[in-house]
Amino acid sequence: MSLVLRNGRLPGSDDLVDVRIDGGRITSIGYLPPADDHAPATRTVDLAERWIIPGLWDNHVHFSQWAQTSRRLDVSAATSAHAAAQLVAERLAALAALPGAGDHTGPGHDRLVGFGFRDGLWPDAPSRTLLDAATGAVPVVLVSGDLHSCWLNSAALAVYGFAGHQTGLLREDDAFAVERAIDNVPDADLDAWAHEAARAAAARGVVGIVDLEMTWNLDVWTRRMAAGQNSLRVDFGLYTHHLDDAVAQGLTSGQTIDGTGGLLTVGPYKVITDGSLNTRTAYCFDAYPGVTGEHAHGMLTVPADELEAQMRRAWAAGIRPAVHAIGDQANSLALDAFEAVGCAGSIEHAQLLTAADVARFARLGVTASVQPEHALDDRDVADRYWAGRTERAFRLADLLAAGVHLALGSDAPVAPLDPWLAISAAVGRSRGDRAAWHPDQAISRQAALAASARGRHTISAGQVADLAICEIDPFVASVADLRRMPVAATLLGGRFTHSAL
Repeated sequence: MSLVLRNGRLPGSDDLVDVRIDGGRITSIGYLPPADDHAPATRTVDLAERWIIPGLWDNHVHFSQWAQTSRRLDVSAATSAHAAAQLVAERLAALAALPGAGDHTGPGHDRLVGFGFRDGLWPDAPSRTLLDAATGAVPVVLVSGDLHSCWLNSAALAVYGFAGHQTGLLREDDAFAVERAIDNVPDADLDAWAHEAARAAAARGVVGIVDLEMTWNLDVWTRRMAAGQNSLRVDFGLYTHHLDDAVAQGLTSGQTIDGTGGLLTVGPYKVITDGSLNTRTAYCFDAYPGVTGEHAHGMLTVPADELEAQMRRAWAAGIRPAVHAIGDQANSLALDAFEAVGCAGSIEHAQLLTAADVARFARLGVTASVQPEHALDDRDVADRYWAGRTERAFRLADLLAAGVHLALGSDAPVAPLDPWLAISAAVGRSRGDRAAWHPDQAISRQAALAASARGRHTISAGQVADLAICEIDPFVASVADLRRMPVAATLLGGRFTHSAL
């Protein structure tokens, strides 16, 4: 069936246009005779002068964790370790007061999982003993807002193989091991939550995600799509512990998986080479103020020679590398590896960069996959731990000026899966009433939209009809309006996945 979208507008223009879609692609943009409305097998939708934009992508998510976040205890508002422990105690008390209460503590009914603490500016340190006093024998795991640390009580430390750990605060690989272990929700429940999260994303104009969950996502998404989840396109990532299987199965980046309606595609090979800013593990040239010892500069979790070898193996198999690097030294080492291997790919986060490395991104053709909302979440902790260097943080304008391809995302659940938040943060470098943080690194609305829509800031004939219909022109919307952008409809290959028309 053909679809005609009448009386729409393109960003930056008040002229009315009609858009015709055939076979999932845009076949014409402009005035269409009214007789077309009555042609056989044609559906007509009046857009009532709303704006038509390319459908949005979130280029970095952890989708299963995002789907679970609303079911976990929110400790993001805690301003101290004591306050976080108090939130846990209150939740456990409320659960104990439920009629017929037994073990009603979380998925699997055997623990309490919380999410969102950020201890970088806390006046006190998370400790096992503090959490024990609030929890008793119930295993409790609190996952940090940046996913790079977990805070466990003694009961949880015993369950997950870290009995006797001195502080209960696990970082990097140890934290990831716990995060994988608690991600054991029954498939039926998790898939239902994922279906709900996918519909919510579609309601924000999202047509696709790059899912970098640390599981074997080929099976996960094949199962979900076979069950009817068709709201999003998904590029799924691979990790080192998946690489042998991926190579054995002949998977290559960009390959479409059969039986998924063209919605599931092999994505990149993800390598995490350093930590995060809030956890003070991002690997930097300069030491963190007040931090001494082996990890004063952060943590390099994959040595340079090992990184190069892993990237070379993936690239030889046709799988594009995506390297997590946040600190400036981690980014420099990642670019060294890209140069040595001579491959295409991306650096995920690219939060702190030297001027020389901005130029190398461009020269090597490496994509900067950045999450602008993190700049607003991290600005205060950056001002403390990257003091004197924050003019080199989230260098979006510098990257674009150098000719670097920019891809925006959320890193959900670290930030909400909503590209409008990323677009607003990239344009305004602030939220609410706070002054803009390094406003010289703000980028244009057109550039931010393109970085959230696979390089497109407008639509043209011949493109796949992945579209969003907006109530406000994104090229002139205020920063605040960009954050709340009302989305009237979303189309995936010419099919409505969301409509409030």
